Amino acid sequence: MGIWAIVILVVLILIVVGGIASYNRFVSQRNLIKDAWANIDTELRRRYDLIPNLVSTVQGYAAHEKQVFEDVTKARAMATSATGSPAAQAAAEGPFVAALRQLLAVAENYPDLKANQNFLALQGELSNTEDRLQTARRFYNGNVRDYNRRVQSFPSMIVARFGNFEPEEFFEVDESLRGDAGVPKVDFSSMGQPAAQPAAPAAPAEPPAAPPAGSAGGSSGTPPPPG
Repeated sequence: MGIWAIVILVVLILIVVGGIASYNRFVSQRNLIKDAWANIDTELRRRYDLIPNLVSTVQGYAAHEKQVFEDVTKARAMATSATGSPAAQAAAEGPFVAALRQLLAVAENYPDLKANQNFLALQGELSNTEDRLQTARRFYNGNVRDYNRRVQSFPSMIVARFGNFEPEEFFEVDESLRGDAGVPKVDFSSMGQPAAQPAAPAAPAEPPAAPPAGSAGGSSGTPPPPG
């Protein structure tokens, strides 16, 4: 009986230690998710801050594109006011990304605007921000995926239930919310690059050389005299 009591005590100690370790890991993962989301929010705010200057620059060359500017301004206001969950932020990001693509598509039609130094600088900053945002999004979603897997897996789900650890939301922009049918996709990495020159047309083929006079089977030459 003494040996079994010791075995049971050891098992209970291992369960308690494992539970504490699992709980502490949940806390660390949740804090890591919060930090990752803060990085996404920082990049989103940086992108929002670029938009007024970008709109102002494009307006100087395409003032008649009033509807595009209004759409961008409205979508930006909705996105900046979305301070709720990642899902709510993603829902607001869809229309904003669509409006931003429309604005950049308009800029493609004005060569003088594309050569404007201020516009090129804004494009470069926007491209860098977009790259950082995508990196932060992948890091955040990766941490959410690992955390949610533990929340839904046995035996860690027992600790999650007692510790009130709920699944976290992914940050994914819903394509159906963009409403950008027919709007060309803009590659941020190619903005400001010179357009590819069209290939030179191929030289026309030289006409075939005429067969020599009097050659066999030729249509030229003096016919033989009648017999």
